[in-house]
Amino acid sequence: MIPVAEEPFRALLEAAPDAMVIVDDTGIIRLVNAQTEALFGHPRNELLGRPIEMLVPQRFRAQHPGHRLGYSANQQVRPMGANLDLYGLRRDGAEFPVEISISPLQTPDGLLISAAVRDVSERKAAEARFRALLEAAPDAIVIVDDTGTIQLVNAQTEALFGYRREELLGQPVEILVPQRFHDHHPAHRHGYVDNRRVRPMGAGLELYGVRRDGAEFPVEISLSPLETPEGTLVSAAIRDVSERKKAETQLAELYEQQRHVALTLQRSLMGSPAPLPGMDTSSRYFPARQGPGVGGDWFDLIALGGGRMGVLIGDVMGRGLEAAAVMGQLRSASHALAKTGMPPWQLMRALDAVVSELPDQLVTCCYLVLDPDESALTVCSAGHLPVLVVDSTGQVRRLPVDVSVPLGVGDVPHQETRLTVPPASVLALYTDGLVETPTSDIELQIDALAIALEKAVADTDCLERAANSVLTALLPDPQDYSDDVTLLLARIPPAPVTAVSALLPATPISVREGRRFLRHTLQDWHCEALTDTACLLASELLSNSVRHACDPLRLRLRRTRDELHIEVCDGSPVLPRARTAGPDEESGRGLALLDQLASTWGTLLAEEGKAVWFSLPLPGSPHRQSESTSGDASGCPE
Repeated sequence: MIPVAEEPFRALLEAAPDAMVIVDDTGIIRLVNAQTEALFGHPRNELLGRPIEMLVPQRFRAQHPGHRLGYSANQQVRPMGANLDLYGLRRDGAEFPVEISISPLQTPDGLLISAAVRDVSERKAAEARFRALLEAAPDAIVIVDDTGTIQLVNAQTEALFGYRREELLGQPVEILVPQRFHDHHPAHRHGYVDNRRVRPMGAGLELYGVRRDGAEFPVEISLSPLETPEGTLVSAAIRDVSERKKAETQLAELYEQQRHVALTLQRSLMGSPAPLPGMDTSSRYFPARQGPGVGGDWFDLIALGGGRMGVLIGDVMGRGLEAAAVMGQLRSASHALAKTGMPPWQLMRALDAVVSELPDQLVTCCYLVLDPDESALTVCSAGHLPVLVVDSTGQVRRLPVDVSVPLGVGDVPHQETRLTVPPASVLALYTDGLVETPTSDIELQIDALAIALEKAVADTDCLERAANSVLTALLPDPQDYSDDVTLLLARIPPAPVTAVSALLPATPISVREGRRFLRHTLQDWHCEALTDTACLLASELLSNSVRHACDPLRLRLRRTRDELHIEVCDGSPVLPRARTAGPDEESGRGLALLDQLASTWGTLLAEEGKAVWFSLPLPGSPHRQSESTSGDASGCPE
């Protein structure tokens, strides 16, 4: 029994945070606290002895005595009007939402009922704002408790899934999940409850919802925890991404089509250089696996005549079709310019003029001309990465050449460097896609390339296997190239045993001396069948040099397996020009004879002047047989 009149009880009542109203079993108010006066606006003396219904809105007074009597018959501490909206009435007639918790009090005077009344106007207003925001959300919002039971949904949920709101409330959230995911979904849900934070659901997974009619559709879901007095709720914002997935699929198909077109264009423009006779080479080109998938890498192998060989590599800065198109222009231009015999520095200057006319283009390029007879290498680099060489001892070093600015800068001379490179050395040319990564220093990567190259060449004489080994070491993930990758390996061929030359003065007698030297050499090589043609053409070239050039003259002869190469060098940089000779003229027919009698011929500018060369097929060679030219197949051993 609790004596309500005791002072300690009254002190506790006044200290309570809520309005406390104590009534007897007839509903008459027996005791209130200061919070009651403040909440309802009645002085205490206006409340004591009055029926409790004076604090209840008029519209609820008819039902209120029944609720009160029902509690008297079933006494326990509990909230009043569970799941009902309760309201109080102030002295000025204003209604306001309340929560009421009632408790029995046994006293000597009988049963009393204590009602703790709390104003929940702000909470109800917040709930109203929350519901308004929920309904205004562009996505379907589903709020579930920690057991996965749906507590709240918005109109967008009804529209998206095809259920009425009352069909979803109180149902497990798996009703909105396709049957094939039911076994795993609770575990994912429990995992989120254990580690609550705002995040997308199923990152990296394909998520699906299921409509009332059983149709599945792709969704994106964002999860958020909601802390409430009743516990933690989970809010799921669900968005139908069917249209986006469809657009992504179409975009991916279009991207693949464009990528295929770009790669086809690039391969068509870059072409596949024919292997150089007598030179062992291996090349690799891989388009980027990221972004547009194509870039501006290219390389070329060019037979320059007279046994000389050109090796060229370049990289147009940038990606995509534009870079590939520029690459195609430069490859065609560089190949045509190189075939004229243009020296490396001059070729770079000509390409620089081409690039300078293109808007906002920069190109790195490196051109090498190899003369196997002298193991001489002439190099010009326009901003390109250093060429690596593995010498005959297996040591790797960078070729010590001058590197100028990239093509397109303009008004900067490009210097060439002439080096002696021992036969059997391996040259490595490459583009930045092989050595440049976002997280490492390019110099360190070039050093890593040198180490991989040294090991690869030491392990095998086959350049194909060596190239594979280098790529494996530098690019462990072959499906993740962020840029074009180009690698070109070339082995310096040995100087031919069958090559001789003679220095001659620029005097008329040198024509006769040159013919004599030529006859004796062809006799020693058992190639007498070519003597008449070779002497006629060599005499024309020597005569031109004596007439128009200066010392020194050099007559050089080379024999390969299939051809005889004859070259006349002089000190003049002026290249010969074809002209039409009149009927009575004794000169002017030399180049016409070359066109008619030689299989190929050409000119080369050299540091000391120029060289004019021509080739004749050896008797029995495939080239000669294709021309149906008779000859003594046993005259020249292969």
